[in-house]
Amino acid sequence: MITNELLAAGTVIRKPLGNEQGYWVGCPGAFYDASESAWYLAYRIRRPRGVAPDRGGEVRIARSTDLQQWDDVLTITKDQYNSASIERSCIHRGKDGLWRYFTSYVDPADGRWCTAMMKAEKVEQLDPAKRQVIFTAGPLKLEGVKDPWILEENGVYHLFLSIAIPTPKTSDGSHATLDIFNTGECKSGTGLATSRDLDHWEWQGVVMAPGDTGWDKYCRRINSVVPLGGKYFAFYDGSASHLENYEEKTGLAVSTDLRHWQVLTPDGPKFTSPHASASLRYIDAQFANGKWHIFYEFARPDGAHDMRVVTCDTADLPLPSA
Repeated sequence: MITNELLAAGTVIRKPLGNEQGYWVGCPGAFYDASESAWYLAYRIRRPRGVAPDRGGEVRIARSTDLQQWDDVLTITKDQYNSASIERSCIHRGKDGLWRYFTSYVDPADGRWCTAMMKAEKVEQLDPAKRQVIFTAGPLKLEGVKDPWILEENGVYHLFLSIAIPTPKTSDGSHATLDIFNTGECKSGTGLATSRDLDHWEWQGVVMAPGDTGWDKYCRRINSVVPLGGKYFAFYDGSASHLENYEEKTGLAVSTDLRHWQVLTPDGPKFTSPHASASLRYIDAQFANGKWHIFYEFARPDGAHDMRVVTCDTADLPLPSA
C-alpha cells in the first residue's frame, strides 16, 4: 500500500541546488514511450527569490530506461520565454510520432501565467522559439492558467490545468509580483481542455474549485488522474491559504466524467512529508509495464524539496476501488 512512510523512502531522482527552503526540484511530468522502452520526465529547478537566476529559472527533460539513471536531454531557461518564471511542464508523444511539450510560464505581455506547446520529431529538437501559446488567462476570464498534465481516455486527450480564479480581491495590481497565486487575491483551482490530436484544444471550463472551508479552501489543483473501476481518481494539491502556495499537500478526489469531482479527503491531506513544511505535492501517477509509477516533489528536513519516485501494483494504490 502506498503510504506516507513508503513515499518518504522513495527513490530520489533529483536533488535541489541548495539546502534550505526555497530551493526545489520537482513539478514532475512523466511519459513512458513504449517504442523506446524509455521514460521521459519534465521537471523544474527553482532557487529562492533574489538568488540568480531566481524563482523558476529553468526546466529540463530527462530520459531513463530503468527509473534509476536519468540523463538530461534538454534544458530550457525562462530567458528563452522572456519570462519571470517557468512552472510545471509535461511531455507526450502523439500517434503521429511527434513529441509535444506543454509548458507554463509568466506571460511577459500581461504578467499572467499562460500555457504553450511546442512539437518536434525528437525531444532534443523541441525549440522554445517555435512554441505556440494555447491558453492565456484573459479570454478564459481567469487570472492565470498553468501546470499542464495530460490523460488520454477513449481517444480523447484531457489537459488538466491549474487556474487562478478571480475573487472580489482581484485587481490589475494583483499581478505586480508576476505571481498572483502568491498574493491571496485569487483562488487556485483546476480547469480542463480536450483534444483529439494534441494540437487543437477546446476549453471545457473550471472542473474543480476550492470551497469556503477546510484544509484546501484556497487550492485544489489536480496533478494526475487514475482511471480505475469505471471511475477516475485524482491526486490534487491542496492548501488553506496562499501562505502555503509553495508547500501544498496531497488530497484525493473522485469523478465519473472527469468534469465533476468529489473530494475524498475533506478532513485533511492524504499524503504529507514528515519534514519541515510537510509538503508533498505534484504527484504524477503513470501506468506502464503493468505497474503504477508515482513521481512527486517532497519536502526534506532542511526545507528544500527533492523529486522522487515509487512503483506499485494497482492493488496497492490508496484508492477506494483499488
